[in-house]
Amino acid sequence: MIIAGVGLSVLAVVLVGIVVARKVDGDSANFLVAGRRLGVPLVAASLMAAAVDSNATVGNTDLTSAFGFWSGASLALGLALCLLLTGIFLAKPMNRMGLFTLADFYRLRYGRGVEVASSLLMIFAFAILMAGNLVACGFLLERFLGLDYTLGVGIAVVLVLVYTIGGGMFSDAYTAAIQIVITLTATAALLWWVGSTIGFSIPDGMGPFDFEQLTSTDAGAPINWATLLSLGIGDIVAIDFMQRIFSARSPEVARRSCFTGAAGTAVIGVAYALVSLAAVSAFGLDMADGPVLFTLLDDYAPPALTILVLSGIVAASFSTASGAILATSAVAVRNILGVRRVTTEPGVRDPLLRWTRMAMIPVVILGVTVALQVAQTGILLTLAFDLMLACLVVPFLLGLFWKRGGTRAAVAAMVTGLVVRIGLFVLTPTMYGVPNDVAYLPNDLVPASFDGWPTFYGGLTSLVAYLIAATVWPRTITEEAWSIADGDVPVTAPDAVAVPVARVGAPPSSPVIAAAPAPALPDAGLPVAPQV
Repeated sequence: MIIAGVGLSVLAVVLVGIVVARKVDGDSANFLVAGRRLGVPLVAASLMAAAVDSNATVGNTDLTSAFGFWSGASLALGLALCLLLTGIFLAKPMNRMGLFTLADFYRLRYGRGVEVASSLLMIFAFAILMAGNLVACGFLLERFLGLDYTLGVGIAVVLVLVYTIGGGMFSDAYTAAIQIVITLTATAALLWWVGSTIGFSIPDGMGPFDFEQLTSTDAGAPINWATLLSLGIGDIVAIDFMQRIFSARSPEVARRSCFTGAAGTAVIGVAYALVSLAAVSAFGLDMADGPVLFTLLDDYAPPALTILVLSGIVAASFSTASGAILATSAVAVRNILGVRRVTTEPGVRDPLLRWTRMAMIPVVILGVTVALQVAQTGILLTLAFDLMLACLVVPFLLGLFWKRGGTRAAVAAMVTGLVVRIGLFVLTPTMYGVPNDVAYLPNDLVPASFDGWPTFYGGLTSLVAYLIAATVWPRTITEEAWSIADGDVPVTAPDAVAVPVARVGAPPSSPVIAAAPAPALPDAGLPVAPQV
């Protein structure tokens, strides 16, 4: 009964995604950024659905049950902080730039080499993020249907791929609207049931007002702050978040959507953390028997509530996985392989659209491989954006708001952050309170109490490296010319035939010749990317 109910909700989401796929109409601009015409409801829903995934629900409850409120809730609160900061400082300028992927920014600002390097890091990080959501789906099908975990992961990825490969951002946005309604309803129902049956009793030292979780090393303060920093700042360069911001019809829509998504993410994350604490207090649940939330629903909750909550978890996981597949494939094809959107005569297939769809197959294989090797949820989310924080945040933020740093500064920040973060990762015996059985090198130099601090050192050394390199090697005139001359369509030689390129938002029958780059943005110091 439970699986049948969840299956119906999943089927409804998949069918909507397939029906909406016709909006793509053979154009990669529609596929990647929904034609840049989504309003606040769809953008906000897709941002919230991307944030409130299995990591912020299943991973949240697991970590909360073991280490306290701030250990688990920080996953959702960190993502909410990221959306808040993005709305305040970044949504407007990034939407105005008219990019297709976040890696486009690194090309415009630092050149082709940095574009490729940043793209590889993004793909690796988002394979980890995708894996975290597939892990939750695999555990769910294993627990409630008796399927093998590997088979469960495979079923989940196939269902997500079915509608993502057809409708891209349009399918992602419309299915997210359904998914977030299910998630909000499930959260409200779960809170009501817990409050009316077992009450919100909280074990000593584990509640939201037990601030030693944020001040004492023994209570995990470095790990909790590292989670907030990694997700609150590191997630700023999340390619799926930015893909949705690029899809907004205007800078103001992008900004308002971020604020709405931040509020919803925070509320849902806090709710699931409180539910976990209540379950620990009432039933003594822990991770030894599998995900705490699944145990609570399977053994204690009424079937109708179980169906609703599990449907919300699966829906949110599907949305995040869908966005990760889409954004990662786009980065691989556009920013590594260099394929561009070119529309000519009717009937000619857009190469960027075609190759992005094809790239989804190896992308999901990579995500499944990670999910089978590291069967964790919340840990995978934080680990992914730890890497982004150490390597890509500094070049992005300083590159956007400070003109001095050039290619050498970006490379210095990325290489230094990567070396320091990976080095500390393999030397630290635990990662966010969980034994490091991924890549630990036994040593006597780094104790388990150092856990959490590598996040800070990775970001800090990246910042220092950028500042030093920018001081020694300022941005050159040649580097500034890269961004001014950058375009998706090659400059037409005198004896060449101009390639018509459909302007974003224009009817398919109204091609125009690629225009000269727009003037620099006064608030970002970068040119508007060509709308092609």
